[in-house]
Amino acid sequence: MTDPETPVIEFRRIGLTYPGPPPVAALQPCDLTVERSDFLAVVGPSGSGKSTFLNIAGLLDTPTSGTYLLDGIDTGSLRDADRTALRGLRIGFVFQSFHLLPQRSALENVALALVYNGTPRRERADRARRALRQVGLGHRIDSLPTRLSGGERQRVAIARALVTRPSLLLCDEPTGNLDTTNADSVLALLEELHRDGMTVLVITHDPLVAARAKSTVTIRDGVLSLSGTATREVLG
Repeated sequence: MTDPETPVIEFRRIGLTYPGPPPVAALQPCDLTVERSDFLAVVGPSGSGKSTFLNIAGLLDTPTSGTYLLDGIDTGSLRDADRTALRGLRIGFVFQSFHLLPQRSALENVALALVYNGTPRRERADRARRALRQVGLGHRIDSLPTRLSGGERQRVAIARALVTRPSLLLCDEPTGNLDTTNADSVLALLEELHRDGMTVLVITHDPLVAARAKSTVTIRDGVLSLSGTATREVLG
C-alpha cells in the first residue's frame, strides 16, 4: 500500500540528452513534484519536449540524468522487466488516437488491459464492466468501436486505463481527435475522476484543455517552467 502522503511523481534533476554529434538536450534537468489526487497540464508547442516528458513520466524512455520516483519507487534502479511491470500497475495511458481494437467490443477492449497484469480471467469481465459504468458507458458494453462516437471511443480508452486501478492517469492530447462537444464531455469526465481522487496528468498544446486542469507547467525548448497559477515545484 502506497503512503497517501507520497507524491505520485517526483523528478529530481531529471533530464534527457540524445547523443550526437551534436548532442540534443530534449529535456533540460528539472525538478517536478505531482501530488496525489492532482490534475496537472503540461503544455507547449510542437517540438518543445512534451513527448520526451511523456515518455519519461510513462516509463517508456529512461532519463540520462537525475532520479525519477513513481509512488516513491526509484525507477532508475529497476531492471527493464520491473519497469514494465511497474508501468502496467501504476500508470493508465490515454492517447489521442484511442488505440482500440475495432473487432472487439468495448468490454473486450477494456478487459484486455487486465491480461498483462495477471488478473484472473474470471475477474476481467466484471472489472471491465465496472470501469465502463464509471465512465458512463454501461449501456455500450457490447458495442464495437466502429459503432461508437469519437467521444464514446475515448471514454472506452479511459475505462481501459482505469481498469488496472493505476496511481496516475497519463493523457496525451486526449481531445485532439474530438469535436468541441465530445472534447468538453471527455474533459468533464477527467475533472470528475480528479474530484474522485485520481491523479491526472494531461499533455496538450491546447490552452483551453490546459485551463481545465488544477495547475499547469510549460515546456519550451526542453525547459520546464511554471505557467499560470501552478503551485508545484518546478526548477529548470
